[in-house]
Amino acid sequence: MPVFQVVGMGDRAVAESRHRVRSAIQQSGFQFPQQRMTVNLAPADLRKDGTGFDLPIAVAVLIAAGFAKPERLEGFLLAGELALDGSLRPIPGGLSLAAHARDQGCAGVILPVESAREAAVVDGIEILGCSSLAQLASYLAGDERLPSPEPFRFDPARSPQELDLCDVRGQSEARFALEVAAAGGHNLILIGPPGTGKTMLARRLSSLLPDLSFPEALEATRVWSAAGRLGGRPILTRPPFCAPHHSVSDAGLIGASNPPAPGEASLAHRGVLFLDELPEFRRNALESLREPLEDGEIRIRRAHLSVSYPATFQLVATMNPCPCGRYSAANPALCSCAIEAVRRYRSRLSGPLLDRIDMHVEVGPVATEALTGPPGESSRSVRERVFAARERAADRLGCLDGIGPALTNAAVPTGLLRKACRARPDAEAYLATLIRGWELSARAFDRLLRVARTIADLADRDALEVEDVVRATCFRMLDQGL
Repeated sequence: MPVFQVVGMGDRAVAESRHRVRSAIQQSGFQFPQQRMTVNLAPADLRKDGTGFDLPIAVAVLIAAGFAKPERLEGFLLAGELALDGSLRPIPGGLSLAAHARDQGCAGVILPVESAREAAVVDGIEILGCSSLAQLASYLAGDERLPSPEPFRFDPARSPQELDLCDVRGQSEARFALEVAAAGGHNLILIGPPGTGKTMLARRLSSLLPDLSFPEALEATRVWSAAGRLGGRPILTRPPFCAPHHSVSDAGLIGASNPPAPGEASLAHRGVLFLDELPEFRRNALESLREPLEDGEIRIRRAHLSVSYPATFQLVATMNPCPCGRYSAANPALCSCAIEAVRRYRSRLSGPLLDRIDMHVEVGPVATEALTGPPGESSRSVRERVFAARERAADRLGCLDGIGPALTNAAVPTGLLRKACRARPDAEAYLATLIRGWELSARAFDRLLRVARTIADLADRDALEVEDVVRATCFRMLDQGL
């Protein structure tokens, strides 16, 4: 009896491919072989997932049945999902497939047309787009050519419009904190009552960041491509902004391993991860961010599988100061919560996690005159100062051994931090007083020093002054207690 089976530890989508392949071959004008056929996906001990195996399985069947010749496939990688009528559907990860094929020395790749447009970003390899199995069969027979997508041109100037900082009224101190965070690449948490503009400010952080360089854009786009989230865009040119809901699962935030899928933290690679109402997130999910905040990478290990995802992101979060949301150090009488209730609320965030957040900024109510006054400074003008500060930091850091010129102050290796953050004697003395008086952890002190260095860069100062350190301490609200 004719049997068609697929073996090799595939998931359900791979197992079901035999039905799609059979129908696609028949609808493309070929007779499906009436014999026993076994497709082996090697190596058999590695789990395979996804519908991208449909096209190579169908082509293998056509070649085995004598309906096609393999010569024109020499050195080519094939991937694509087949519809029942034989047409090809796009698959996630086309860009990564093309990049991997190039790195492995392949001559080219054949992908569905939409996936081929996405893969055109990769140079050094031939990219061919195919719309159906019948078209590919004609190509293998030498009857027609497969089209190549239009050559890719990297153009950050065509970036989409973003939210503008001028929409935020008042909040001069919080706006400056946002500028410091953008200039130094610092993680930031905004703390204040409801309605003070915390979320508006946080959502505008990415508008202050520079365009992605081509290598950065390629890194970020590969993650979005693997997740199937590009939505027709050839490449990301602006830092991505991801804002998961507080009910997100651990796997949704940091990624899954079976099957492998990047989470929101990886989708924010080279961009911003926004967590609104931080204490409302699951404790385990928040604690899982400690590793990427420190190392810029997520590593998931299971019994038979190890997966790593890039996750160099800038964290911006918001939270209320207490359960009722009205607590203020300047006017504690507004709050109806007991001190113990406030402490319990804040204890939802662990000390190690808060240590990894450089800036804790209080956002108070907006003054009435600010609401009716003229709009604030635009993102464009603030971004110019951010660029200038980053250039100063790059020039200074580039003179130190072991530091790349593209690093921000937040990313300076700990062992080189004191060299990168030279301070005047009076500033050194003030720093020593802080260590004794606030009982800061070593990590929290390093974070404070990095923020002070960024403030000095914005003021065009070569060495830290007391003013820079004092301003940085104002951005460590949660270290000061209730």
